Amino acid sequence: MVDFFSIQNSTENPTLLLIIYTVLFSFLLSSLIAFTYEKTSRDVATPMYFIQAIVLLSIVTATVMQAIGDSVARGLGMLGALAVIRFRTTLRNPRNIVFMFSSLAVGIACGVYAFVIAIVGTVGFCLTAFALRLTPFSQKNNLVGTLRFEMPEDDAKLSEIKNILKKYSERFALKRYKTFSNPEKESLIEYEYRLKLKKEEEGLHLAKILRQIPEVDSVRLAFDDAAEII
Repeated sequence: MVDFFSIQNSTENPTLLLIIYTVLFSFLLSSLIAFTYEKTSRDVATPMYFIQAIVLLSIVTATVMQAIGDSVARGLGMLGALAVIRFRTTLRNPRNIVFMFSSLAVGIACGVYAFVIAIVGTVGFCLTAFALRLTPFSQKNNLVGTLRFEMPEDDAKLSEIKNILKKYSERFALKRYKTFSNPEKESLIEYEYRLKLKKEEEGLHLAKILRQIPEVDSVRLAFDDAAEII
């Protein structure tokens, strides 16, 4: 039986079997990372191309590390080649960046034949991702939106509206306001709040209650199309 961990020192002239082990470990560990991402992500539409990229990136990185080996000249040449390539894809979700970097780290570890580090690191990373899925750091509700309404300048009525916002939203903040006059020459103030609802289905109730206040007019409540879901 082949001892997988005894071959870690054969880095100068890797055999075909060692190269196969490297690719196999890269594939298996990166597939585990991709599986963890798919099961712990709260995205409604699973980005299949991103999941494929997680698996493929690890194999590519391991291949590059094997090709470089201990050669400084190869490393500098690879650095120059990568500098020519322009990667313009933007990852807006920090969590996606972490998973992509974890696949890169697995590829590096397998490419230098540090299989124990790769296995332990991958298992620890995946277990932590599943654990975070069950903690308050991963909330189901992430419905963030903008509330706009108009009303005359009235501190007492504005305090009443803030109490309503406290009841229905987890947090809210005044972003901007502006003053103007309507055709009846009445001075009005347009308020704009950013808020996060306590419950996703209570947006309609909040807008309905605000519309029932006589002094409040032009109530508009809109939620982000692409809120970050983690």
